[in-house]
Amino acid sequence: MPKYSVSRSIEIESDPNTVFDKVADYGTWTTWSPWLCAEPDAQVTVSEDSNSVGASYAWEGEITGAGELEHLQLERGRLIDDEIRFKRPFKSQSRVSFNFEPVSSGTKVTWNMDGSLPWFMFWMKPMMESFISMDYDRGLSMMKEWIETGTILSDVQAKGVQSVGPIRMAGVRNSVDFEKIGESMVRDYKKVNQEFERLGLPMKQGISVYHHFNIKKKIMEYTCGYMVDKHVDAPGINNWDVGSVQALRVDHIGSYGNLGNAWSAANQIARYKKLKQSKVGTIEIYRNTPEDTEPADLVTEIYLPLK
Repeated sequence: MPKYSVSRSIEIESDPNTVFDKVADYGTWTTWSPWLCAEPDAQVTVSEDSNSVGASYAWEGEITGAGELEHLQLERGRLIDDEIRFKRPFKSQSRVSFNFEPVSSGTKVTWNMDGSLPWFMFWMKPMMESFISMDYDRGLSMMKEWIETGTILSDVQAKGVQSVGPIRMAGVRNSVDFEKIGESMVRDYKKVNQEFERLGLPMKQGISVYHHFNIKKKIMEYTCGYMVDKHVDAPGINNWDVGSVQALRVDHIGSYGNLGNAWSAANQIARYKKLKQSKVGTIEIYRNTPEDTEPADLVTEIYLPLK
């Protein structure tokens, strides 16, 4: 059986006992779960003693599949040791744990998973580790936001398959480590803004196109900029266009830091519905901006063009 292992961490501004108490309570998991974003109506069942050894958290949905978690060991402020048993889309069993460590900022939380795949799925090991790592990063980020602020600025709304385009855009093209994409796009948008101002071009509709994502290496290639009426001929500016296409649309309302929730949901829905994606690139359209909108009200439309 091919074994896989994932470990991701984050620092939370709260003491280890407080963080432990919140995470050990299965009743809180629907608040910060990185998987329910794709299917918030999935059936979740939590046992009565939701924060004790033997407690269970079970889920069942069309997109999220089915399975259950069980607390095997709890050491307040230090360790949560769980077993996760997947039933669908395939049966498997893994060990999941949380480690809590006091640090100067509060608590370092490390989320781990050690498991194995059915022998015939050996080829999925690198992809599985990458997907789980991204899910854990999103879950930890939401956990941190919820514990520190009491809320999570992320609402995912699946809109179904719609027509989009034609689109013509101009901007800066770059390739970057996925974990650094936020800061990279901030820098690139500054370059785009400077060039558009120099050329006297209107910055009327922000848009990003993701051309390629190497899952194993976690490298993303993208172009960020603005929709334009005609080709822009300027040093450092790349042009991209697509005609009218059918695409799966998923909207995200909330901070840009949580956009990964909508992208994950879009890809999960596409896999479940067996939608075949086009290779023209995936699209992100920003309907307002942080300059004039509160983070909770930022609206981003995501499109996965289809064949």
